[in-house]
Amino acid sequence: MLLNISSYSKTNEGLHLRKRLRNTLAETSANGSDRVHTAFDIVGDIAIIKMPSHSTVNPETAAETMMERHKNIKAVFLQKTAVRGDFRLRGLLHLAGEDNSCTVHKELGCSFKVDLKKCYFSPRLLGERLRIAQLVTPRETIINMFAGVGCFSLVIAKNVASTKVYSIDVNPAAVQFMTENIRLNRVYGKVIPLQGDSKTIIKKQLERCADRVLMPLPEKAFEYLPSAVSALRSSGGWIHVHVFEHATKTESSTEKVKRKVGEALMATGVSFGVQFVRVVRSTGPNWWHLVADVEIKC
Repeated sequence: MLLNISSYSKTNEGLHLRKRLRNTLAETSANGSDRVHTAFDIVGDIAIIKMPSHSTVNPETAAETMMERHKNIKAVFLQKTAVRGDFRLRGLLHLAGEDNSCTVHKELGCSFKVDLKKCYFSPRLLGERLRIAQLVTPRETIINMFAGVGCFSLVIAKNVASTKVYSIDVNPAAVQFMTENIRLNRVYGKVIPLQGDSKTIIKKQLERCADRVLMPLPEKAFEYLPSAVSALRSSGGWIHVHVFEHATKTESSTEKVKRKVGEALMATGVSFGVQFVRVVRSTGPNWWHLVADVEIKC
């Protein structure tokens, strides 16, 4: 049985740790004002600090304080660059603890082994991974076009009976860890790892076979949307497409995404309905990461 979001949040030690670390970062600044400007991720036993250039927090001091106060943090890194490139990697600078970027992150009954210098991973998508898994019905065939180390795929396979997830990523290291995670989570045969460009793989071997397609890579949403359509069965199905959108206080980011996704799908000639759009997270001033649930009706 899947956990629901509210009950999981109450029992998730990571959320309590995030609060304590946020307080730690505030205490290491000159006046605590950087509390709202300094962000961080916790992946397994690794903390990744993100700081703007104008921050008054000393990264090394903050890292050492984290290590002293929170014994379950084994290493602290500073994020030096944004996520970038086809492999979606971010530059990391070791600050404290073990100089080891490999860890095992646990959530929703799954274990994800990942090397943060070699693979993309975001703990901030936990709620979205759970939401999608709750939409999947038994015996569905799913294609995850941008799978990374397999997070969406594994949560679905571990919690929904008789599903099959073709799990694609262009990064060889990510596919290597995905294969290891299939073993760790004992979902042999339910998650099929595939290395390569998802457009090419779908065209060669996965057209018209899926009930549902996941597209958790906002940067390539519209470029790859026609391939997602071609992967669905002739009877139709669902596409979950992630996008980035800019919206001021007087604009609706969800309405902008609904319009843009609709315009892109009209060009493919299929019958569709953009049934639901939600904000996944904020990514910067007036910038948002959203997901649209699209029903294709063939």
